[in-house]
Amino acid sequence: MLRLPDEHRALFRNPFGTLYPEFSMVLPHLAGRAIYTVGDVVTANILAAGILPAIAIIDGYTRRLPCPPALLHQARQILVKNPAGAITDELIAAIGDAAANPPALIVVEGEEDLAVLPVILAVPDGGFLLYGQPGEGAVLCTVDQQAKERAREMLALFEQV
Repeated sequence: MLRLPDEHRALFRNPFGTLYPEFSMVLPHLAGRAIYTVGDVVTANILAAGILPAIAIIDGYTRRLPCPPALLHQARQILVKNPAGAITDELIAAIGDAAANPPALIVVEGEEDLAVLPVILAVPDGGFLLYGQPGEGAVLCTVDQQAKERAREMLALFEQV
């Protein structure tokens, strides 16, 4: 399991892509691309827009409050455990499985926020990763070699536990 040390947490408050204050501003950019979502609200919004994400990762909470589960009937569900501030081997394996066999809904018992990094590394270039930035909007990240390198650099800050 990888754990994010407290001294590096502030780095993860910066968007890993373009921040859109309104979800509706993201939609025109999504046509023709594979979409990957991390977070309950973003996943619910993308489904409400009629878009089926290749991978959706949720934990049933938004801002630490219960959130109705996203209904992805077309996708198989993968259940994993992942504590806050960490990325478990179980989560990484589930993301790899989902990337190889989309669509998939990964339901996390614990916290899904840091799943952004292994998603970027697991999925093919050219797709879009979409996740929520609490209180600010939605972040859209183009998955490419630059994003993968940044994800690797950020993962290097984690401790193996």
